[in-house]
Amino acid sequence: MMLTDGFDLIDPAHYGKSGPPHASWTALRKHSPVHRCEPRGYPPFWAVTKHADICEISKSPDTFLNEPGIVHPRLDQIVDRSGGVGAMRTIIEMDPPRHRSFRKVAAPWFTPRALGRIDAAVDASARAIVDKLAGRTGEGECDFATDVAAAHPLRILSTVLGVPREEEPRILRLTNQLFANEDEELQRPGHDREQALKELGLELYQLFAGIIEDRRKSPRDDLATVLAHGQVDGQPMGPLETFGYYLITFTAGHDTTKNALAGGMRVLIENPHQLERLRRNPELVASAVEEVVRWATPVNYMRRCAAQDTIVSGQKIKKGDWLVLFYASANRDEDIFDEPFRFRIDREPNYHLGFGHGEHFCLGSHLARRSQRALFRELARRLEHVELTAEPQWIKSSFVVGYKHLPIRYRISPSAG
Repeated sequence: MMLTDGFDLIDPAHYGKSGPPHASWTALRKHSPVHRCEPRGYPPFWAVTKHADICEISKSPDTFLNEPGIVHPRLDQIVDRSGGVGAMRTIIEMDPPRHRSFRKVAAPWFTPRALGRIDAAVDASARAIVDKLAGRTGEGECDFATDVAAAHPLRILSTVLGVPREEEPRILRLTNQLFANEDEELQRPGHDREQALKELGLELYQLFAGIIEDRRKSPRDDLATVLAHGQVDGQPMGPLETFGYYLITFTAGHDTTKNALAGGMRVLIENPHQLERLRRNPELVASAVEEVVRWATPVNYMRRCAAQDTIVSGQKIKKGDWLVLFYASANRDEDIFDEPFRFRIDREPNYHLGFGHGEHFCLGSHLARRSQRALFRELARRLEHVELTAEPQWIKSSFVVGYKHLPIRYRISPSAG
């Protein structure tokens, strides 16, 4: 039985055209949950599609390594990362014990109690965005992906990471270029893709380095200051380590939340009874956000490298083999979720892997949840009608997945009162 060679699972163009390959994942979960893939133009890999297998691998960081690289590139995109900005490793690309030491730098800032300091800013951002949508008449059209889903997390992250408001459009452009470097509309211009990515890294470094230097001279009560003064094992973080921490916090925090918000809006439009239920029961916003994250799964996969010969779900894995953990497949696993292809804002329990699992569970998960709850709560209070005006367009990306355009028509009450 021919299932898939893996090309549709990993190639960005396929996602840009058709979105996530749920039909292939469903077949793999049933017939070949750890499936050998040899897609044309890519290194071979094992596609891991079951929830239990992904959890088991994620809890074994000494056997399944991150540091060789979490993204599975085309053969012609494998670059030398031995020098300059290319040598940088973010915390998500580190293995124990180094990863645990670096994680401690910012972990206290991301606890639910510590995040209470930004609740007012998060709520104010959501309110301001919905106020702008309402305008004078309460009716209008917009591209929800760019005008709302991108703007809300951008404002929040800019606040906590010290990015001046006038730089926000530039930051949005750069994060798009980073996570959608295969998408002709969003990628950094240039025929030489390797050179374009090097230029992108340099521009990000120059922008963030200035903010870091400012916080070292003039500390404030924000995350930028925490990172600027971060120490690992009693020693200050080096320039590349500090930049890497700042980079992953901002870019990953923005694009994942943006894509969850856009994906959540589309599925609410397609399930108006669920949207109406949320309007009538705003206390369901927390469980609704968990279901949105399960449904959208913005981080589609993470890659691991086997540090030794091992066995996963009966398959012999050799040292050096690549394994690609498809979280979006795990989040539709029939063994874990009742009616996995049904969207339910009151789903309990909801053991989704939208924020990962184990050693590398998302450091910013509480912030992402707060951001989404604030916006969906504000929309649920005020959104009276919403519909699509054209077919949404997917980003050409297989790693961080979502919509680049979500055109809607809406009617919103002029105030939340």
